[in-house]
Amino acid sequence: MQLAALPTIARVPLAIVATSAAVTACLLGIRQLGGLQPLELVSYDLMVRLRPDRAADPRLLLVTVTEADIKAQQRWPLSDGTIATALQTLQQFKPTAIGLDIYRDLPQAPGTAALAKQLQQPNVIAITKAQDADDLGVKPPPGVPENRIGFNDIASDPDGVIRRGLLFVDTDTETLYAFSLRLALTYLHNQGISPQAGLLDSSYLRLGNAEFMPWEATSGQYQTVDAKGYQVLLNYRARNQLARQVTLTQVLNGTIEPDWVNGKIVLLGTTAESAKDRFLTPYSMAEKQTALMPGVVIHAQMVSQILDAALNQQSLVWVWSDWVEWCWIGAWVVLGSSLAWFIRHPLGLCLVITLTITVLLGICYTIFLSQGWVPTAAPALGVMVVATLVVSYRAQQAQQQQMMMMKLLGQNTSPEIATTLWKSRDRLLKSGKLPGQRLIATMLFTDIRHFSTLSEQMPPEALLEWLNEYLSAITEEVKANHGIINKFTGDGLLAVFGVPINRVTPIEVSQDARLAVECALAMSDRLQALNEDWQTRQLPTAQMRVGIFTGPIVAGSLGGKDRLEYGVIGDSVNIASRLESYAKDQQIELCRILIAKDTLVHLQDRFTVEPWGPLALKGKQQLIDVYRVLGYASEQHT
Repeated sequence: MQLAALPTIARVPLAIVATSAAVTACLLGIRQLGGLQPLELVSYDLMVRLRPDRAADPRLLLVTVTEADIKAQQRWPLSDGTIATALQTLQQFKPTAIGLDIYRDLPQAPGTAALAKQLQQPNVIAITKAQDADDLGVKPPPGVPENRIGFNDIASDPDGVIRRGLLFVDTDTETLYAFSLRLALTYLHNQGISPQAGLLDSSYLRLGNAEFMPWEATSGQYQTVDAKGYQVLLNYRARNQLARQVTLTQVLNGTIEPDWVNGKIVLLGTTAESAKDRFLTPYSMAEKQTALMPGVVIHAQMVSQILDAALNQQSLVWVWSDWVEWCWIGAWVVLGSSLAWFIRHPLGLCLVITLTITVLLGICYTIFLSQGWVPTAAPALGVMVVATLVVSYRAQQAQQQQMMMMKLLGQNTSPEIATTLWKSRDRLLKSGKLPGQRLIATMLFTDIRHFSTLSEQMPPEALLEWLNEYLSAITEEVKANHGIINKFTGDGLLAVFGVPINRVTPIEVSQDARLAVECALAMSDRLQALNEDWQTRQLPTAQMRVGIFTGPIVAGSLGGKDRLEYGVIGDSVNIASRLESYAKDQQIELCRILIAKDTLVHLQDRFTVEPWGPLALKGKQQLIDVYRVLGYASEQHT
């Protein structure tokens, strides 16, 4: 039998380290290929939804074109005159900037001249579309200078959700500014803040103390996204009440308050579903009626984020470097494997792993509230995977240990003893062996009288079947009385009561001795029933002898690395064997049971015995007080 080469104390950390390293490496590899990106983005969306909305931004005003506004104007696109009137009305209240998030590359008469005049105002920002593979040929309104034109393209993730915002896009000839950035810069200019070169990298944009580091395809938890242009993570301020909103009709009717506009950034755009300018956001999963966010609101979210960062009101989202993220993931995997290794109870392990993942999610969410986005799905998945692998490894190891233990002890034990053995396997098994231990146990030897004569009278095949029938019956009695069959000796066996779990108290030793004697009496009854059955089948009958002795022994694994068996050695074993074989030819009863005084002192008058006096057993120099067991004390014997 192949045994483990390393001691258990050395295998524990090795198993944890090896499994953790393998799982971490696999996770990082899958992560590098983008396999974990969907899970990380889902966890990001969940944290965005759980995060409390911030108060409405007082620096912004949204003028929305609703379905009711379109019906009131009875046309779409809106006429140039309608937009010009709205801009003129807003301008009289002195806004800092007005962003027109409506394409106006083609004239929409009437009112084209009036609109052109309004677009000449220095605080009006118009939109265009950045050049891309799907260029629709949308141009900025004619006559508007370049420094008041911004593209309103929106970068979407592979699942269609808007989590990133564009600041710049480079074309073959120029660098285009985003619509939201133009509006923010106009406002910040009045605050004395202008764009500066970054301190970390001169190519980065710095506004105030905020340095806008461009996101790459592998920034944060992204691994496979289109990172063209100068992108940043879009940090949503609120899902609904981002800022005060009024409708186009309210503006046209003059039913707005001057202080709603004065000094504010005003964004004018459509929120009507028919305009098809609506997008998925992290909030969409939880929203039913308003699952899609209008483009003008997304631009307003971006404007608010830029202003917060530049004015030190809320920092930009930060992420760890790659090596810190790797250590973070690896640490949680090691924790998961350690818990799975040391917590044996399945329910307890499930509860602890669940609690661990809950703590992990809580820590990630707390960091997220501080504007940090750290790996969440990867370590959580790592904890679950490594726990599953360690439990599987432990189960496989436990199966090997169980097979080893059963091979050493045999399969002839009672269910109670088998359960006790298995629960104590970590203490009993050391280096793949049951180490020798000194015990007080009771040995029981049995043999069939004149078996050699019987074997001459029967064919070998019939003899083997007859003998197996006999051994099966007495084996059942050993198991029923909580003994262990240590070995078969041809037509007999050696059963031991009190191993391999050390029985140290006098009560336990006495119980083992009593069970051994009860087992012998039960064997006698079974033999009588067997003889009656054999007589009806015209088969030979049998007599048997039993020798029982209680005393010290040493029990443990015997043999070498290729062959092991569970053995019991000591003078007590020899005495039990000599009691069984004593005076073979003087037996007249069906089953003779001889015990020594060393066993009798533990029986507490439960049985009727016949003293045979001090006897000289074969190979023994000292005399042994021997007694023959007649039956239970409550029975009458002649």
